[in-house]
Amino acid sequence: MQTQTLTRGLSARHIRFMALGSAIGTGLFYGSAAAIQMAGPAVLLAYLIGGAAVYMVMRALGEMAVHNPVAGSFGHYATSYLGPLAGVITGWTYAFEMIIVCLADVTAFGIYMSLWFPEVDRWIWVLSIIFFIGALNLCSVKVFGEMEFWLSIVKVGAIVAMILGGVAIILFGFGSAEASGLHNLWSHGGFMPNGWGGVIASLAVVMFAFGGIEIIGISAGEAQNPQQTIPRAINAVPVRILLFYVLTLTVLMSIYPWPQIGSQGSPFVQIFESLGIPAAAHILNAVVISAAISAINSDIFGAGRMLYGMARQGQAPQSFAKLSSNGVPWMTVLVMAAALLVGVVLNYLMPKDVFLLIASIATFATVWVWLMILLAQVAMRRKMSKEEAAELKFPVPFWPYAPLAAIGFMLFVIGVLGYFEDTRSALLVGAAWVALVVAGHFLWSRVLAPGAEAEAQRDAA
Repeated sequence: MQTQTLTRGLSARHIRFMALGSAIGTGLFYGSAAAIQMAGPAVLLAYLIGGAAVYMVMRALGEMAVHNPVAGSFGHYATSYLGPLAGVITGWTYAFEMIIVCLADVTAFGIYMSLWFPEVDRWIWVLSIIFFIGALNLCSVKVFGEMEFWLSIVKVGAIVAMILGGVAIILFGFGSAEASGLHNLWSHGGFMPNGWGGVIASLAVVMFAFGGIEIIGISAGEAQNPQQTIPRAINAVPVRILLFYVLTLTVLMSIYPWPQIGSQGSPFVQIFESLGIPAAAHILNAVVISAAISAINSDIFGAGRMLYGMARQGQAPQSFAKLSSNGVPWMTVLVMAAALLVGVVLNYLMPKDVFLLIASIATFATVWVWLMILLAQVAMRRKMSKEEAAELKFPVPFWPYAPLAAIGFMLFVIGVLGYFEDTRSALLVGAAWVALVVAGHFLWSRVLAPGAEAEAQRDAA
């Protein structure tokens, strides 16, 4: 027996840790080293500025999600306030981004498992995690929320342990690190050794590291009492993320001169090894495995709910709107799993540099989605009367200046992608993707949409 609506099975702690865990992953465990090499200690400014902009994105999304908690989230809001074309581009770009990120994560999972089981072919691990996560997402949404909660606990615990261990090294001289102290933040070429150009160049990595936090808006359609849980989650998460990123990197760069960070593998391994822990690599491996599983889990969830919402609006095949007896859009889960199977095969066939090029599209897609969220919120406000705006339960702070500043910042980051040669190709491919979606939308509108919209209206009735 199939249900007609999504089940509201996500509690406040589920949503809070989903958003926290989705934005703490490889961007911190590994990507932070690349950002540090670009900007030096001044990368802390990039994380602070980027974090402030992302917080405004979350507040804009929260304002809309509390006002109208629906499946499809920002894809639905873009359609409602910016028009069907904007909604189609936003929704499909987000789904595409999740596939790309999932592809990277399932491949990474195979690599991580090879450390412990080198005799097992990597594709076996990749296949197993796809089937495991796919099956998990076919269960009730409460099962998904519990899994994501505990996986996030592991990641957060590892970061707290690293911070405490790093502070012990700095204050008491524990471990093997020499000449540690806050002076390392300015003793090796200054606080900003590569100037503002280095800080700006690091923004592409920094903003990608925050990617995934928007899943909190997608969860609104299945949240228990979204008018309370969504604001609490949004208000709590950004501060915690800034503390984790900024405090973690401050400790890291105080222990080691910043030019050395990343030269010996993951920064986290360096910390644990400095504490004299012989199993540092294995401890980190367990953490990054949990991080990869968490990311795959939340990405399949997010893409599935986005496509479900689009199908309800006639912007995607109606099969995506079919729900299981558990209230889960099962077809979207199967499609995502199938896409990952194809993607894994392509990953093995493509050279490494081509794969990294395609994966970098996720940065463009992430910033694009955030830009659409901000624009949709501005458009919603412009359609409201002063009385309606005054009744909003979770309004954006410093309206309209803060959202406009965040929009300007997102456009600046897109410009940064095009300015630097290493990321220019990602911007070009991202622009080609948007053009492809636009062409597909007009084809869909002329050929398939009339029947799809009629079916969607019958289902709604």
